[in-house]
Amino acid sequence: MNYFKITHIPNVSWSSSNPFNLRPRAKTLFLLFLGLLLFGLGESLLIISDIGVTPWTVFAQGVAKIFDISIGLATFLISISILMLWIPLKQKVGIGTISNAVIIAFSIDFFVYILPQHNNLTVSFFEVVIGILLVGIGSGIYLITNLGPGTRDGLMKGLSENFNKPIYVIRLLIEVTVVFIGWLLGGTVGLGTIMFAILIGPIISVSLVIIDKFDKW
Repeated sequence: MNYFKITHIPNVSWSSSNPFNLRPRAKTLFLLFLGLLLFGLGESLLIISDIGVTPWTVFAQGVAKIFDISIGLATFLISISILMLWIPLKQKVGIGTISNAVIIAFSIDFFVYILPQHNNLTVSFFEVVIGILLVGIGSGIYLITNLGPGTRDGLMKGLSENFNKPIYVIRLLIEVTVVFIGWLLGGTVGLGTIMFAILIGPIISVSLVIIDKFDKW
């Protein structure tokens, strides 16, 4: 399988039979939590690097400025809007969808608190690289559990499946579009933002293929 041609989330031995499964296998649940923790750690590294927030945060900043609301409320409203797009894309909510919001939020608070702060640009650059890798790998692990994607990953998954286009292409288009609109609305774009927008799609795609191959060994 070509690492960059994958259009659907692979189904492996530990994938849940459906997202509504309220009693998943212990291994599936463990890997869901592991993937989300890695995702949260990656987001935390991006935050403490202080050289650019994620594309969706740029978008939230822009929306917050336009409507004079908090970034938190803007993020919530954006998430609800994306969930509405799930309907025509035929995406299903599962325990992974809820866990995504809860575990990532708490893990970010935890890791940002314990990770050391600094003012070293070189260290910040490596934090961004490692952070993007962790978000991509974590995404691949938790998406393959098939317990339901997070709101934004669900948008990526739905568009890729419905239009039969590679996941990395869809994700790249989403992230670049979000950054551009967020910037136009007044959001702040940094080096980390641009790196994330360009790299996250390919990393998720490669992670999905590697996990699928590893499961078959």
